[in-house]
Amino acid sequence: MKKETIEKIQKNAKKDFSYSLNESGDFRESWRIFRIMSEFVEGYQFLSSLKNEVTILGSARLKPENKYYKTAEKLGALLAKGGFTTLTGGGPGVMEAANKGAFEAGGDSVGINIQLPFEQRINPYVKSSTAFYYFFTRKVMLISPSNAFVLFPGGFGTMDEFFEVVDLMELGYMKHSPIILVGKEFWQPILDFLKNNSVKVGSITEAEINHWHVVETAEEAYEFIKDVKDVQDICELDPTNFQCESGGTDWKIFKIMAELVEGFEFLTGIVEDVTVLGTRSMSKNSPYYESAYQLGRALAENKFATVTGGGTGIMEAANKGAFEMGGDSIGINMKHGNRENYNAYVKKAISFDFPFTRKLIITAPSKAFVFFPGGFGTLHQLFEVLTLMQTKKMERIPVILFGHEFWGPLHTFIKKIFVHKFETTGDEDDELYQIVDNVDSAIDLIKDFRK
Repeated sequence: MKKETIEKIQKNAKKDFSYSLNESGDFRESWRIFRIMSEFVEGYQFLSSLKNEVTILGSARLKPENKYYKTAEKLGALLAKGGFTTLTGGGPGVMEAANKGAFEAGGDSVGINIQLPFEQRINPYVKSSTAFYYFFTRKVMLISPSNAFVLFPGGFGTMDEFFEVVDLMELGYMKHSPIILVGKEFWQPILDFLKNNSVKVGSITEAEINHWHVVETAEEAYEFIKDVKDVQDICELDPTNFQCESGGTDWKIFKIMAELVEGFEFLTGIVEDVTVLGTRSMSKNSPYYESAYQLGRALAENKFATVTGGGTGIMEAANKGAFEMGGDSIGINMKHGNRENYNAYVKKAISFDFPFTRKLIITAPSKAFVFFPGGFGTLHQLFEVLTLMQTKKMERIPVILFGHEFWGPLHTFIKKIFVHKFETTGDEDDELYQIVDNVDSAIDLIKDFRK
């Protein structure tokens, strides 16, 4: 990374208290917990009144004359006539188009918006809406109630939402629902990247990709939705009626709060750390495994803590390197039933029941991210971090992609499709990450930023 780029990052760095900490490394400010919990309570309360939801996602930058804007508008109308609720992020572009189609056809048109440092207006075709400060709570509300997902061309945010949905489905944290991708010219390069790269390293199977539907028209998209039955599983969180529809007391909200409290307590005191992410399927014989191991060693030598998901593959390699050098080796994992699966090289660990709380805790303290090859989970984490930085919801820090062979095609896609063809991101947005091929280059970027 050039010196002027480092200086530009440091000059423009901005803090958002959802992902940043104070100088003492204390995450335990009570206002943070209460603000997050209020968003969950209000969000679930809002969702409890909805039915037959279909979530439509895509770029906020597409104009009314764009063909995908018109397709989204037509789909919103079809959903309204079919008795479905059109659920969007409530902003402009694709979101406005889908809400407009539903609104003008007399259907339920709902927006779940995000508060950004710059204006993010609710489009005029939303009949009912709510807004969130935190991206991760907003995404839970956009995703959890839906019976189908329709994704139009978009940028980093759309990729974040897409990979989060398919990751949760793959891991079994979310029921399988139709995934409909509108626009082969946009989505086919992504499918090719996944098949040629993520499948090759063993992080996903081609069968998972083949479950998705690539379409060109609103009518084609609606064919995969029209017979979907609503599954109402959102619990009422009114203080006077703290019950699920099934009649049992719902302790979900208390478990979320407990995980946040425990997670922030766990992070307190962790100041100089680097998060290393990548596939759990990476073989010990792979050059990437060896590089992650050497990275863990180098981070320990330079007094950085190594934070991973605590599992196998790339995570194990990085933890092993840090452990053997006497460094801080940390694992932030998901629980699998009553089991906690950590590799043997984790010194300090915590596990979570909820993917979104785990994701917040693994993201919050980092001074840099290093992404090795991976699948849905790795890509989801990558695009979430890029979205947070792009929208100034997170301080800009080094995001390092390890391996041109794996990440080069994705970078080409971002430049060719996102920036130049669809203009869903700006030309400067690819400066949010750097691709390297060796551990020394990664460490240099991290150390330069530390200065």
